[in-house]
Amino acid sequence: MKILIIGSGAREHALTWAISQNPRCTKIYCSPGNAGTTKLATNVDIDVTSNDQILEICLEYSIDMVVVGPEKQFEQGLTNALKEKNILVFGPTKEASQLETSKSFTKIMCKHKNIPTGNYEIFLKEGDAQKFLSAQPKPFVIKADGLAAGKGVLVSSDFEEGTQFISSIFDGKIGIEKNKVIIEEYLEGQEVSVFFAIDKNTIKYIGSAQDYKRAFDHDRGPNTGGMGAFSPSPLLTEKNLAKIVNEIIKPTVEYMRENVSDFSGILYAGLILNKGEPKLIEYNVRFGDPECQALCIRLGAQILDIYFSGAKNELSNLSINEADDSAITVIVAEKGYPKNPKSGCELNDIVNAKYDNGLKIFHAGTYFENTFLRNSGGRIFSFTARSTNLNKARGIVYKQLNKIENENIFYRTDIGSD
Repeated sequence: MKILIIGSGAREHALTWAISQNPRCTKIYCSPGNAGTTKLATNVDIDVTSNDQILEICLEYSIDMVVVGPEKQFEQGLTNALKEKNILVFGPTKEASQLETSKSFTKIMCKHKNIPTGNYEIFLKEGDAQKFLSAQPKPFVIKADGLAAGKGVLVSSDFEEGTQFISSIFDGKIGIEKNKVIIEEYLEGQEVSVFFAIDKNTIKYIGSAQDYKRAFDHDRGPNTGGMGAFSPSPLLTEKNLAKIVNEIIKPTVEYMRENVSDFSGILYAGLILNKGEPKLIEYNVRFGDPECQALCIRLGAQILDIYFSGAKNELSNLSINEADDSAITVIVAEKGYPKNPKSGCELNDIVNAKYDNGLKIFHAGTYFENTFLRNSGGRIFSFTARSTNLNKARGIVYKQLNKIENENIFYRTDIGSD
C-alpha cells in the first residue's frame, strides 16, 4: 500500500514510524512532513488546507490510503472529498468532526443523551459571559467554542484573568470562533485520556494515556499543546472503562448516527474520574499530540491495521494487542514556548548526540537549512521510550535528556512522576 500522511508534527512522525513497520506498507509520503519523516518517507510540500491539492497528490502518486493527523483537515471536509474519489481514509466527515470543532455542539449532545459532563452555559455576547462569570464559584473553566490549537481552554481562580480570556476570544485572538464562549462547572477528580477506533459497526478500545498541559514542572505556567504524556493510565480499570463505553461513547455514536452522520475514525475522550465515576470533558476526533507518540511506540505496526480496518468498516475482525508495558514521551520545546517561541534555532547537537537504542526521537516542525537542523515552531522533539513499567521508561528518557546542553530549549522534568 502507498500511504499519504497529512501533518508536520511529532504525532505524524510517530505515525510514520509505526506505519513503516507494517508489511502492508510499501511506500509513505508525508505532506508536509518534517526533517524527521525524511528518513522514513518522501516529504511532499503542498498546501494541506486545500482538499484539491491533496487529491491531486493522491492521484499523482497512486495513493491507496490517507492518514490524517491534525483536526483541521477533518473540519475542511477532507474525508468527504477522499471518499468521493474512493480513496481509503479513517476519519470523520466534516459534519461528524463537530465533536471536536464545536464544544457547544458536544455539550448540547451530552444534554440530549444524558451523557455525564459538567454543567455549562453558552454565551454569544461578551457582556453576558462576563456577568455570568462574576457569580460563579472558583476555579473558572472557560472555553473557546471552535478550534484553538490546544490553547482554547482556561482553568483559573483569577477573575481578572478569566475576563481577559473571554475578551480575547470575542476579539478573535484565541480560536477561530469569535462569537461563542462556554463557561463550565469545574469538575473535581483525575484526568484520563481514552482512545477508541470506531467504524459503522464497531467501537474498539485501543489505549489510554495521561498528558501534561502546563508548561512547567508541578503544573505551573501557561497552558500548552502538551508537554508530555505516558501510557497506559493507571486510573483506567475494566470497571470504569465499561462505564465510559456504555454511558459516554455508545450514546455519542448513537446521537451522531441519529442526528448528524455516522462517526468513523479515532475518538479521543478526555475524561474526569471521581471515585470511579467518569464525566466527559471534551472529545478530539484524532490522536492527540503528545499522547500519540506514547501510544504509537506501544502499538507499533498495529497502527496501520487500525486505520486500514477502520477505513473498510472491518474493525470487528481486528484483534489489538495492548502489550503489558508502559511508554512515556517528553516534549523538548524552544525556551520561549508557548507565548513567544523563537524559530530557526540550531539543533544539530541534540540529534547528533549518542543516545541509547531504546530511545525514539520524534520531530515536530523541524527542517534542514543546508546542513543545519532548525525548528519552525515551539515544540521541537518528543523523546519517547517504552519499557516493562513506567519508572523504567521514564528513566530511559530522562537519562538521555540529561545529555542535552542546548541553551535554546527546555523540558519538564516531572512527566510520569508521582
